[in-house]
Amino acid sequence: MKDQLLKRVLVIGLISLVMVGCRKKDEPDKDTGTASDNALAEGTFNDVSNIADEAASGTMDSYKVGSDASILGNCATISFTSTATDTTMTIDFGTVNCLCKDGRYRRGKIMVTWSGAYKDAGHVHTITFDNYFVNNNQVLGSKTVTNTGLNNAGNISYDISVNGTVILSNGKTVTWTSQRVREFIEGSATTTRFDDVYLVTGSANGSTSQGHSFTATIINPVRIEVACHYIVSGTIEFSPSGKAMRTIDFGSGACDALATVTINGNTYNITLK
Repeated sequence: MKDQLLKRVLVIGLISLVMVGCRKKDEPDKDTGTASDNALAEGTFNDVSNIADEAASGTMDSYKVGSDASILGNCATISFTSTATDTTMTIDFGTVNCLCKDGRYRRGKIMVTWSGAYKDAGHVHTITFDNYFVNNNQVLGSKTVTNTGLNNAGNISYDISVNGTVILSNGKTVTWTSQRVREFIEGSATTTRFDDVYLVTGSANGSTSQGHSFTATIINPVRIEVACHYIVSGTIEFSPSGKAMRTIDFGSGACDALATVTINGNTYNITLK
């Protein structure tokens, strides 16, 4: 009797394990967090370039109130130091969070060091950080931008290298290394920044806040419009280790915080940060 009861318990247990295993296999992969981490890093390091460009385009007094101040507002103080070979601009947001004109809180410093004019072939500038935070996420590392001259389409082109880390407000870390080409497709002939438009291609790799390594490749150029605080279009294939490939679609040109992530044929909406 006892043997028969034990056998029944074991059989029921095995059936339960099989059923649980089947349910796990049947459940769709809905993990959009890894794609969101990549989008966060992408947006963060695009953002620092926009800040650097905005700060460099004004003066220490007028940039705060001019029509070209779409991000900084009254949050930052700008200072310059020069040597015989280069210039360093420090954008100081202070030690307490300040709400900037794009709706993001910032504190700390961004430093930009360059030689040569931005639109001249051979220009190089490097962006670094000193205790810099955006919405309480700390940004570390460096970004180097090199003007490689006119491409085959006659547009100014830049090689961009990022070796960066974002420490999230919850203590988790996203690492992001990228090699990109940024093509200046609109606005290079004017003095205002608001008509500047870039197309970005290339690839990246790193690790997500959940500890998954990943690779990311732009399959449709990412469109950056300076007048918009978000990526407006483009598609990136994102492959986290041990998981199916995700496709991040930033839309068809609307200036909004919306994007979609497609995993195994299922599409999910995400909000960019």
